[in-house]
Parts: sequence; structure tokens; C-alpha cells
Amino acid sequence: MQYRAFGQSPLQSSVIGLGTWPIGGARYGPSDDEDAENTIRAALDAGITCFDTAPTYGNGHAEALLGRALGTHRAEAVIVTKGGLIWNERSQVLGRDSRHDTLAAQITASLKRLHTDHVDLYLVHWPDPNVPLEDVMATLQDLVRTGKTRFAGVSNFTGAQLGACAAAARGPRLVANQISLSLFDQRWARDTFTACTELGIGVMAYGPLAHGLLGGELTRTTVFDDTDWRKSGTLFGQALLAPGNFEHNLDVVDRLATTARGCGITLPQLALAWVLSRPPVTVALAGARTPAEIIGAAGAAGVRLSDAVLGEIDTAMEGAAGLSATLPT
Repeated sequence: MQYRAFGQSPLQSSVIGLGTWPIGGARYGPSDDEDAENTIRAALDAGITCFDTAPTYGNGHAEALLGRALGTHRAEAVIVTKGGLIWNERSQVLGRDSRHDTLAAQITASLKRLHTDHVDLYLVHWPDPNVPLEDVMATLQDLVRTGKTRFAGVSNFTGAQLGACAAAARGPRLVANQISLSLFDQRWARDTFTACTELGIGVMAYGPLAHGLLGGELTRTTVFDDTDWRKSGTLFGQALLAPGNFEHNLDVVDRLATTARGCGITLPQLALAWVLSRPPVTVALAGARTPAEIIGAAGAAGVRLSDAVLGEIDTAMEGAAGLSATLPT
């Protein structure tokens, strides 16, 4: 395993992290709790230190699983969780709320589920248009000051919003912005990478396997569970899995898999290595459900893609369908 700092901060992370949205048991279809806990332990054994979660992942269930599985190994982990969303009992997001009292109450509840007195990094999950960024920064800095989190960051913030947060900071600055980044979704990179580099903010890449499309397991006969958010065919505004586009993109995936085999690696490792090749990425989050999946993902840490391979990847991606240039809001 390899490790990087979050931007210009002293916070270090493994370059591969475990994303816990799929093991929350909601919106990704059913998940087995025993497999999930074994996956978390396997991640630790593989040298993975970054564990990303949120209360909306199964209405707190992913956080509880993570806290239970880490157990006495809590000190070995960089725990990242989030706040600022409102959701129902089925983990369906109803709105955003980044007011001070809401974030303070949500992090307190998260700490209880995680069985810890602090998290290493706390993120505002999505920007709240009704709360001034000055107030959001003041709240995050208060959470750092009171010891509930070691560092603060955001998720799904645009480059302009990152700049506004930096201008509003009166204390510790943001160390991370978590964004969607994969071969099939480069929208956030185009919008935020310059700001992240200039401000010394590390990038946490979620969805590096395009929510399963680059995992190598989806086929033309795949049928998504009714509780799986991917059933709609649209992933954060991109119709990647819509009828017609899905089949077309599987052809692209087949070409990428051929490139991966030529490198002696798996398709997921190729996709993760591509994400890690993009500065200022600190960590790529793999949403694994089984020990084998996270162990395979960990193998991407040492992969270096040649210019020739990067060219093959670019050529394959020219055939992708359903891409959107518009950022989700």
C-alpha cells in the first residue's frame, strides 16, 4: 500500500480507501453484514487506512458496521464521515441542512454509531444553498476546535465554492473535497482540480469504478434490484446505464478490460490506477462488499500506467455514451 497527504495538510491516507455506501443495506440493494465486517477487516490487513462513510448510508447502518468491525483497531483507521443532509428511514435524501445545530447534532450521532470520540475528517456532504459558506466554515472550525473531528472538508463543492470557503476561513482550512471521479465521469475534475491545487486541498474520488460499470461484473443481462438506485439508469445526471447507453458502454468496458489484461492487471485496478494518476487525488474510494473485492482494489496502489496505456484508455473512452457535461446540483 502507498500513502499520500490530503493536500498540504498533515493528514495521511492510504491511496485506496473503502467506501461504505454499498454495505449500508439501502439504495444499493441488499448487503450481507458479516461479509461487510470481514471486508473492513480485510481492508485493514491490506494496509488500507481510509474508511469513508455517512449517516445516509443505510440510515446509519454503514457507520455502525464500521465502528463494530474496527473495534480495537480504531487507531489504525482514518475515519471520514459526513453531515448536512436530511433523509428518511429508507435513506432517501429529502434535502440539505448545513446549519450549525444540525451538523453538531449529526456528528454527535455519528460518533456514537462509530464507537469513537472523534473522526479524522468530517465533510459537508453537499452544499446547502440556504446557509452562507461563512457560516458553514465557522461550524466546521468549531467542530475541529471542540475535538469532534481532527480535520474538516467538503463533498461535491465546485471550484468557485472552494474558493469562497477559503476566503471565509478564520481558522483551520479545508483539507479535502470529495468528488465523483472515474473514466466515465470527469466533470468534477475539470471544475475543481485547479482550485484544489491552488488551495492545497486533497481530492477524495468516489465512484472510481463508475458505480459498478468498471467493476467487471455488470453484463448485458444484469437486472438491478428494485432498491438499487442504479435501476433508473442515471448516475448523478449521467445516463450511463440507460437502455442503449448501457450496452454501448459495456462495449467500452470490454475494450478497457483488454487493455487491463495487456498490463497484467484487472479492469478495476486499471480504473483505480487511472484515478490515482490524476493530481491532486489523495485517495480513490472503492465501494467493496467482499474481502476479495477490496483486496483486488488494494492491488491498484502500486500500478503505474504508461503513456501508451493512457492513450489506449483515452481512445476507448471516445466511444462512451450517456456522458453529461453538467455538474449535478
